[in-house]
Amino acid sequence: MSSISNRVQDLKPGDTARVVRLSKGDRGYRQRLLAMGMTPGVVFSITRVAPFGDPIEINVRNFTLTLRKIEADILEIERV
Repeated sequence: MSSISNRVQDLKPGDTARVVRLSKGDRGYRQRLLAMGMTPGVVFSITRVAPFGDPIEINVRNFTLTLRKIEADILEIERV
């Protein structure tokens, strides 16, 4: 059973989650995330988190992506 977590920042290295949707936010960030493969339904895992939680490194679609908190806040996710 998956649990809902609305924030990527709540995840720890090794955790896996699925993008449910992209919330309303800065259009530029939304387009950038979509272009990098962060589309609804995609599964990703947390690789590393910086000491103060910003940025967060994730593995999605066989590549590494680093997100700042403000970018990650647009993602609505569920833990898998």
